[in-house]
Amino acid sequence: MRENAPIFGFNRDRARLRAETVARVLEQSQNALHALNDACYFEIRRLDGAKRPKDVAELDRWRSLARRLAKMDGDERNRELVRLVEDYAEDIAGNFNPRVYRATASVLPSLVTGLLSPRKLSEILRNPAQLVGLEALGDEVVVDGDLELLRRLAARGTLVFVPTHSSNMDSIVFGYALERAKLPPATYGAGKNLFTNPLLSFFMHNLGAYKVDRRIVHGLYKDCLKAYSTVLLENGYHSLFFPGGTRSRSGAIETRLKLGLMGTGVEAYTRSILARRERKIFFVPATINYLIALEAETLIEDFLTDAGKARYIIEDDESTRPGRVLAFAKKLLTMASSVVIRFGAPLDPFGLEVDAEGTSFDAHGRAVRTPSYVEGLDGKVRIDAARDGQYTRELGRTLAASYRKNTVFMATHVVAAASFEHLVEVGHGADLFTTLRLRHEHISRDELARRVAEKRDRILELEQRGEAVLAAPIRTASGGDIVAQAIAAFRGYHASPVLDPEDDGIVFADPKLLFYYQNRLARHGLAYDPDARMAARAGASQIRREPGAGA
Repeated sequence: MRENAPIFGFNRDRARLRAETVARVLEQSQNALHALNDACYFEIRRLDGAKRPKDVAELDRWRSLARRLAKMDGDERNRELVRLVEDYAEDIAGNFNPRVYRATASVLPSLVTGLLSPRKLSEILRNPAQLVGLEALGDEVVVDGDLELLRRLAARGTLVFVPTHSSNMDSIVFGYALERAKLPPATYGAGKNLFTNPLLSFFMHNLGAYKVDRRIVHGLYKDCLKAYSTVLLENGYHSLFFPGGTRSRSGAIETRLKLGLMGTGVEAYTRSILARRERKIFFVPATINYLIALEAETLIEDFLTDAGKARYIIEDDESTRPGRVLAFAKKLLTMASSVVIRFGAPLDPFGLEVDAEGTSFDAHGRAVRTPSYVEGLDGKVRIDAARDGQYTRELGRTLAASYRKNTVFMATHVVAAASFEHLVEVGHGADLFTTLRLRHEHISRDELARRVAEKRDRILELEQRGEAVLAAPIRTASGGDIVAQAIAAFRGYHASPVLDPEDDGIVFADPKLLFYYQNRLARHGLAYDPDARMAARAGASQIRREPGAGA
C-alpha cells in the first residue's frame, strides 16, 4: 500500500478542502440572483410530480425560494447562495479511512460479493475462513501496462485515472487493480444512487468516493463538482474519472466522452503555476475488460429501446440483485484472465504523451514546455475557459484513440462477433431489429470455429499494428477451443443460454446478448457497428412486445 499518498491524510484536510471549494464557487458566481433562479427552475422541474414525502418537502422548499427571490435584497441573496453552495459541498465531499482501506484491501474479493449481499457478508463474518486474499485473484484479474512508469509519475505529480466504464463493479475492480499495481488509491466520483445500500455506502464513503447526484443539472451544482475536483487535483489527490459518464449501454468502447470533470486538469495545473508551486497533472487512460458483463441484459435492453436518452440512471439492474452479483463473482473466479485492466500511455492535460520524468512531447517527439500552453500572448499565465475547453477536447480525442488500441478482446467478444455476423448473413442484411428476432438459428460447430479463427487472426493483425490487444487464453487456441471457452463463460451466469450447443451444431439462443458482446469489436471494423444502422424507436417497441424476446 502506498500510505504516503495524500489520500491517507484526507480526513485531516477535509474541512479545508471543502472550504476551498466553497470559496472557489462563490468567487466565480458573479450574479447570485441568476444562479439561484437557475437552480430553482431546474430543481422544481426535476421534482415536479414527486410522490416521496422527502422529495415533496424538497419541492416545497424550492418553490418557496423561487417566490422569495424577487423580494430579497442583495445581502439576502448572497446568504442564500452561500448556504446552498455549502450544502452542496458538504454533500459532495467524501471521506477516507485508512483502517477501512487496509481491511478492504485484504478481503476485497469477498467484499465484492458481500457489500451488495448483506446475508452473504454476515456468513463471511461468521466464518473468516471464507475470506479470499488479493493473491487468490492473480490468475483471474490481469493488470497490464507500463506500471513502473506510472509509479514514477505518481511521485512527480497527480495521477488522474480515466478508464472505460461498463459496470457498477468498475470502481471496485479498478481499486483492486491499483492495489495490485502498487499504485496509490484515488478519490473518485460515484453516482449518489449507489449510496442507497447501507453497507456499500459505508465502504464507498470511507474509501475516497465523493457523491455525484446526476439528477441535478443546474449550473451551480456542476460548478461545485468541478471546483471540488479542481481543489483535489491542486492538492495532490490522485483521482479517478469515468469519461464515458455512464456505463456503456451497447457494450462498445466509448468514443463520445463527457469532458466536464476532465477539464479540471488544465485549471488545476494552471492554478498551481499561479500559486508558484507547479504541480503536473497526468491523465492515465485504461480499459476495463470483462469476459462476462454483470449488467449485460439490462444495459443492452436499455440501448435497444433507446431508453438511455431519458433514463440516465438505471436503478434496477443486475448490480442491485445480490443473486446476480454472487453468480457474477463466482463465474469470474472460475475463469482464467476473466478481467483485464490495461493501462495506456499517460498524457498531460493537453493530450501530449509524457515520459517517466513527467516531460511532455509533441507529435514529432520534441520536448515541450507545458507552462507555455497556459500563457497568453503577453507571456502571463492565466485561466481561459475557451482555451482550456479546446485542450480538453483534444485530450478527449486522444483518450478515445487510447481506448481503441488498448481494448482487450476475449473469447466471448470474438465468438459473439462471428455468431452475429452469421445472423446478419442469414437475415440478408436486414435491419438490426429484424436480425435480433432471428432466435434459434443454427450453425455447425466447424463453421463457427472457422469463422472464430478468422476473426481472431484479423485481431492479431490489428495487434501487430498496435491497434488492439488479444487476450492470452485465445492467442494460440483453435477456433473450436475459443468457442468452448465462450460457451463455458456464458453458461452458469446469464439467465438464459446465449449459445446453446446441440448434437448437430450450436443454436444462437439470445441474439441480443450476442449483439452486446460483439459490440466490443465494432469500433475496430470487425463487427456490426451499433451506431451505423440503428432502427427507429418503433422497431425497439416491436421487439419488446414479441413473446419470449426479453433478456
